[in-house]
Formats: sequence, structure tokens, C-alpha cells
Amino acid sequence: MKRSNAHCVVSVLLMSFLTGAASAEGKQNMLYKSDYGDVPRFGGPSSVGGTLEEDDREKGYRFDGLQRGLKPYFDWKARVNEKHGLAFSFDYTGLYQGADESAGSEDDAAGGIFRFFGSWTVLSRGGSSPGSIVYKVENRHRLGGGIAPQGLGFEIGYAGLTAAPLSDIDWALTNLYWQQKFNDGRVAFNLGVVDATDYVNVYGMVNPWTSFSNLAFLTDATIPAPNQGLGAVLGLMATDNVYIVAGLADSNGDPTQPEDFFSSFFDEAEYFKHLEIGWTPSQDRIYLDNVHLTYWHTDERKAAGVPDGWGVAFSASKFIDDKWMPFLRLGYAEDGGALWERSVGTGLGYYLTGRKDLAGIGLNWSRPSETGVGPGLDDQYTIEAFYRLQLSQNFAITPDIQLLIDPALNPEEDRVWVLGLRARLTL
Repeated sequence: MKRSNAHCVVSVLLMSFLTGAASAEGKQNMLYKSDYGDVPRFGGPSSVGGTLEEDDREKGYRFDGLQRGLKPYFDWKARVNEKHGLAFSFDYTGLYQGADESAGSEDDAAGGIFRFFGSWTVLSRGGSSPGSIVYKVENRHRLGGGIAPQGLGFEIGYAGLTAAPLSDIDWALTNLYWQQKFNDGRVAFNLGVVDATDYVNVYGMVNPWTSFSNLAFLTDATIPAPNQGLGAVLGLMATDNVYIVAGLADSNGDPTQPEDFFSSFFDEAEYFKHLEIGWTPSQDRIYLDNVHLTYWHTDERKAAGVPDGWGVAFSASKFIDDKWMPFLRLGYAEDGGALWERSVGTGLGYYLTGRKDLAGIGLNWSRPSETGVGPGLDDQYTIEAFYRLQLSQNFAITPDIQLLIDPALNPEEDRVWVLGLRARLTL
């Protein structure tokens, strides 16, 4: 571990002691919520609405010092939401990853993301057809003098991302859209600056802030989902159990250049389109229990030299006894700039008693894309396991281990181990 990166990781871990010196194990958990459970939401667990809801939900935790000290702040947030319909939050995520082998000059990486996001319901608050303005501003940066975690995979010879969102793009506007729901949410659309990964091939373990880190177990590396930019998405419950999600997004979106959103969308006119049909036992379980098939198509990106392409993905997951979540994921891509052209993944998530800690393991086989990565590459295998330790209602650390077998861009190595440690604070 390099000295600078190690120092940054230790600094992040020291934040855990702010949660208080006295253990709250064995005590009755106190409820410090801002009443965000009813915030209008259309998007997966990592969307703004999904994050607000999950972070505000009562969790079992070990230390209550931080919660006691911040209770007036969360009470104030509840009053703001009740009076004005504005729900908001801040979070900070830090991640360190180190590999035992590398094909390049770097074998470790550290980075962080600060985010400010919220949802302001301005129409039909409490009604069946609420309208909201949803926003998210981020700063993604390196910690120390090395590389950001998003670049570690290719540095060590793995054709994929060991940490999907942890880049160093600095400030970015990643969400700014109008969200409209009708008929108690049975029909909804978002229009504006959207993130396609909030809607494409979503399942219960898709959140990179709280579960897996490797892209293999998130959106899926066979889907070339674009960066955030102008777009639209429509969702509807066709029956009580069948749902449809369809969307269009700018293939050339650049959230670091919001002034170019309109010219990129209308002048370049190169789009990523997706259509998903799925089954769920009920609407309120749509992201926990679902089986779906996703089709996507992306236009040729002339300036970037990326050909057009299409693909399909299948996903099945089920939340059993509110503890177990087995999943199966398959993907196929035909060009379009996808990292992988074939992928099969399976795994299991497990919430410990009271939905306090979360453990997960995933296994994946993939075939790198000839156009997206390079021709003649061998298949590779990915195993990831993590354990999210909920230290307080709003602070968690997640040790993570990945085993990359036969990394496609590092044929000299049969296997590469990647150890990671993530810390996340929400306010």
C-alpha cells in the first residue's frame, strides 16, 4: 500500500470514532428519521429517491453517539419536508483498493465522492399524482497521488471495472429532472438530466454505495450505459404484476459540462435506448422481487469512433424472508462500445437480523468485447465478496475482496486478488 493512499484510508476510518464511544448493542434502537419514506420515487436503489428512502430507514446499529448529536438536524429536515416538500441529503463515500499483481505501474487506488441530492415535490403533495424536481450534484476525486479506483481494473489487466463509479471527474451535475407520477405511481416519467443506470437492468443489489463494487454485479458490463445527460424514461404497471420501463438518453452526455447538455442531445443526436419488461409480485416489491428482460440499442458515436450496437440482458432476483436475496444475471452485447459481449453472473445477498449488516457474494463469467476492449481476448472470471458493517444509522464501512481469474489483459497472471475498504457517511 502506498504511504499517501494508506494515510487517506486511515483518515476515512477515523471518522468511525465520531459515532460515539459507548456501544448501543443490547439497547433499544432509537428512531432518528426525517420521514422520507413517502418521498415520490421512480428509479432503482441507487436513484435519488431510492437513496433518500434507504438512508432514512431505521437500521440496527452499534454506536449511537453520532445519532444523538444529530437528532436536532434530522428533526429540522423532517420539518422542512413536511412544510415545503423538500427532502435532501449529503453523503461522502471513500474507497481504497489494492491488488497483489499489476500489468501496469499502479497496483492500488483510492478515491472519494461527495454528493448533494434531493427531491422537491411541488405538485400534488400527498396526492396520487405528485410532481417533483430531482437533483444531484457530485464531486468525484482521487485520494492521494495515485489513480482513482475506477481505473484500477485496466491497470492491473482486468477487462472491467473493480469500482464502477469512483472516478476523478471533479464536479458534475448528474441529475436535474422533472419527475411526474400518475395514478398512485402506476405511471411515471422523468424528463431532464438523467442517469440511465438508475433504470436499466435494476435489481435489489445494484447499489454501488451499499453493496457490490465490481460492475459485473451492478448494471452489467454488457450494457454500454452512457454518462449522465439529457434524456427521458417512462415506467408503467401494465397489470398488477407486469411492468414496462422504456427510456432514451444522450450517448455523449458529459455531466462535467452541463452547459453542453442541449447541444449534445439535439445537435449530435446519438442516443442510447432501452426497453424492459418485467414481472413482480407487487408494485412495492418491484426492485426487490423481479424477473425482467432488457433490450437496448445505441447509435453510432461518430466523433468517439464507437459503432452502433444492441444487446439483451436477463435478470431474476427474489427477496426471501426480508433477509436472503439470490440473483441470476445474463447479458449479451453486439458491439455498441460495451466492455463485455457475454456475461453470466449469480450470487446471494444476506441481511443480518434487523437488516443491520449486509453480506454478499457474487460469481461471474465474462467474454470481453472485441470492439469495446480488443480482439482475441480470453474469457475471464470474477468473484466478489463483501460485508457491510453498519456502525451507526448513518455510517457504514464495507470490507471487500475480489478474485479476478484469468484477467483478459494480463495473460501472465492466472489470478489477481483485489482487497478493498469502503466507508460511507450520510447526513
